[in-house]
Amino acid sequence: MASPISKRLKGKTILITGASSGIGRSTAFEFARTYSENLKLILTARRIDSLKQIAADIAEEVGGAVKVLSVQLDVSNADEVRAFVGKLPTEFKEVDVLVNNAGLVKGVAKAPEIAEEDMNIMFATNVTGLINMTQAILPTMLKRNNGDGAGDIINIGSIAGREPYVGGGIYCATKAAVRSFTESLRKELISKRIRIIGIDPGQVETEFSLVRFYGDKKKADAVYAGCEPLTPDDIAEVVVFAAGRRENVVIADTLVFPNHQASATIMHKKST
Repeated sequence: MASPISKRLKGKTILITGASSGIGRSTAFEFARTYSENLKLILTARRIDSLKQIAADIAEEVGGAVKVLSVQLDVSNADEVRAFVGKLPTEFKEVDVLVNNAGLVKGVAKAPEIAEEDMNIMFATNVTGLINMTQAILPTMLKRNNGDGAGDIINIGSIAGREPYVGGGIYCATKAAVRSFTESLRKELISKRIRIIGIDPGQVETEFSLVRFYGDKKKADAVYAGCEPLTPDDIAEVVVFAAGRRENVVIADTLVFPNHQASATIMHKKST
């Protein structure tokens, strides 16, 4: 017997940015595992080979129950985003759920040592990229139901957007911008049947720290020593749960911590 969430996602087209690894990758699998009839996934990221492998792995696990389209895309490039939407195959054009997941962090520098390149790439990806995707997909959502609209926009933020910390000035600023944009969008669309959903993870073990420390695995691993961080699967479950609620239910604002964390800066780690 099909589950309620499977029935509610029937026929939906889900677009996930930053889907080549981490939370995006797990979210793709979590949606696929609902076994919703005629579910379609659009997976985007800069690493097309990784996306194709994910598509193959999903096909192997769930068979033909889910159709997967893998597209190489840099969300920070507005022209590329617009071209991408226009080139979507007909059966994938009507996006029902947009998961704005693409994001990154570079460095732990404090002002005035923050590298301009790091600052630019964080804002371009985390903020401008998210807005680019929203502006590209939202018009179609607004046209549904004779202008009443329909669809979900799920923005993956961070505890960093609520509580800035030392060495995270730029990253925290980008996630605060995502939080503000999410809340503004929800208020702007209050008369429409479009759900605006914000999900703020605490500490999650992904490639995040490896990118932050420019590929230094020793430093990246040290971040998670002595604790049990969230996994990408933990956040993926929340994303799919939010998308699978009844149409009148909006999981508007969610903060997700691992058990050892109480805030961005308060964590209990066991000595090793």
